[in-house]
Amino acid sequence: MAKRFRHVAIVGKHQAQGMRELLDELAHFLARQGLDVSFERATAMNTGLAGYPELSTAEIGAQCDLAVVVGGDGTMLGIARELARHNIPLVGINQGRLGFITDIPVGQFREALAPMIAGDYEEEHRSMLEGGVWRDNERIFEGLSLNDVVVSRGATASMVELKIDIGDEFVANLRADGLIVASPTGSTAYALSAGGPILHPGIAGWVLVPIASHTLSNRPIVLPDAGEIRIEVVAGRDASANFDMQSLASLLHGDQVRVRRSEHKVRFLHPRGWSYYATLRRKLRWYEGVV
Repeated sequence: MAKRFRHVAIVGKHQAQGMRELLDELAHFLARQGLDVSFERATAMNTGLAGYPELSTAEIGAQCDLAVVVGGDGTMLGIARELARHNIPLVGINQGRLGFITDIPVGQFREALAPMIAGDYEEEHRSMLEGGVWRDNERIFEGLSLNDVVVSRGATASMVELKIDIGDEFVANLRADGLIVASPTGSTAYALSAGGPILHPGIAGWVLVPIASHTLSNRPIVLPDAGEIRIEVVAGRDASANFDMQSLASLLHGDQVRVRRSEHKVRFLHPRGWSYYATLRRKLRWYEGVV
């Protein structure tokens, strides 16, 4: 059994209805378990919760040994990028819809968290993507993603034309609405909607998925996560690059989006008995049709 936690930070989707009451209830529960409890600063400020220390993400990284995230996968994505460099483990309580990475149902947080706080849990590490946008050999944007990096056409523009290199090797020219580079975590997000495969998080790879390709032979491909992927904008107006929720709009012809594996990984903690396959079965309704 792992070491018991001592100081927890709570992060919440503060704009969600009923979140203040839920977070207050969660904080009282954790305090009764013997933990020091703090709130991520934006969560505390936007819910009006008082009586607990308010910490920046850097302060959470320095002072806390656990973060409990309440919301949906979007909430988890935002804080995971910030805390990955501090090696803080994350527990997700799902108040959203799908919840692939916030996997504890909100109505079950007490029975799930009590043994986890005492050190009885399952841990997994998820890889991340990092990179940025280069213009005239100068980096003008930097990003970090848990899910994916997306290069896409403008809202009113036609297709974009992209040149794709992996390492020192030219791979393809692509005319499409865009291109997704997804991690195994992101393979169940936008990449899945665009027709890509699901990658188990234990696979050291990425998936490259064209969005509405002009040529039907441009298919998704699974790649090793070693080396750098370079995506150059050849043609098309108002293309954008999106690293999860961090965006740079209006890419110019000749701009390069470069993507590689980050040195940081996200630590997720799950209740004992958690199963990735059970998550897929439940969220994607793979049990339907079984008598």
